[in-house]
Amino acid sequence: MLNLIDIFYRFLILGLFSFGGPIAHIAYFKKTFVDRLKWLDDESYTKIVALSQFLPGPSSSQVGFTIGLKRGGIVGAILAFIAFTLPSFIFLYLIWYFGALQNDSAYVNSIIYALKLFAVVIVLDATISMFKSFCKDKITISIFFFASILLIFFSSFFNQIFILVLCAVFGFLFIKSEDKTNEKITLPNFLILFIFLALLFLAFTFQFKNELINLFFNFYKSGSLVFGGGHVVLPILQESLGEKVINDTFLIAYSLAQTVSGPMFTIATYLGADIIKQSPLLGAIIATFGIFLGGFLLILTFYKSYESFSQNEKLSRVIKAINAAVVALLFATLINTIIPSAIYSLFDILVVICGFVLIRYLKVNIFYIIFVFVAIFLIKDFLL
Repeated sequence: MLNLIDIFYRFLILGLFSFGGPIAHIAYFKKTFVDRLKWLDDESYTKIVALSQFLPGPSSSQVGFTIGLKRGGIVGAILAFIAFTLPSFIFLYLIWYFGALQNDSAYVNSIIYALKLFAVVIVLDATISMFKSFCKDKITISIFFFASILLIFFSSFFNQIFILVLCAVFGFLFIKSEDKTNEKITLPNFLILFIFLALLFLAFTFQFKNELINLFFNFYKSGSLVFGGGHVVLPILQESLGEKVINDTFLIAYSLAQTVSGPMFTIATYLGADIIKQSPLLGAIIATFGIFLGGFLLILTFYKSYESFSQNEKLSRVIKAINAAVVALLFATLINTIIPSAIYSLFDILVVICGFVLIRYLKVNIFYIIFVFVAIFLIKDFLL
């Protein structure tokens, strides 16, 4: 019992203070659970991080879930998830509930405008970072450009999945891996995999009369098919939810998810409350549970067998190609959705450039950048 309490406490503290997105979260986890508490050694932790990068879903939350799983079993995993997610869930729900960004005042509109511009900065920075990490040779760079062109001009949800699969096949055929190991693959947990696929089948096949069930499956579908973490979930959610949420609400929720510590997938909290306005707390809970569930089912399926997967030469080619395609998906989202919905003037462009320099080169905390953006547009609105 004390072990479970300790898991909850450690992850709650991280949920309160882990700012900076999934890569930063992974660094926080290492410092806490490997360097300080010695719950894991470096090798074990590296394997957990590799697994989270291989599977679709919320990468940093999957790392935390797996640490909780290894430390306290399935109960420990659930407690780790709840504790790490709870602070950002509460914040985003309260922001929606009190309508802090939904009033039709000039100052509120200025805040919304600033948050939308901040979304441009953060997606641009993430795209460049991921490109440098995953597109390092001629083949992966070619995959990026090929996928980008297709995704910019053919951006539906099914096209996104088709392009990811097409890139995976291309990588399998043409990418040369440095790792020549062909170790025998340990089989995953097929029962949990069946549950994951059955829920995915229901999500794509049926439209239910109950609005809450549809809400769960819309977010489950989106969270289960996201490669690349929180930044990439935006286009998939937009396609999945359609007209249920307007574009401005997406960008506001996305920007708010940047301001808080913890996982970016809690964008679902804000959106779920907005969709189920008659029962917003229930909508927020169901949407949040739905968007995380698929990634956690995949962890339970593969976490015991991933070591042999990662050492297999053929599968490593597929992973490299999918990573390059994910960068293309993020870039296409920036071009098709984020920039057209946020930038309307030369002044906006200058603000974005300044924000990009602050976050990319001066390494200023994103919370301070958001504060500066909001202050700039509030002052502009007051003076003009």
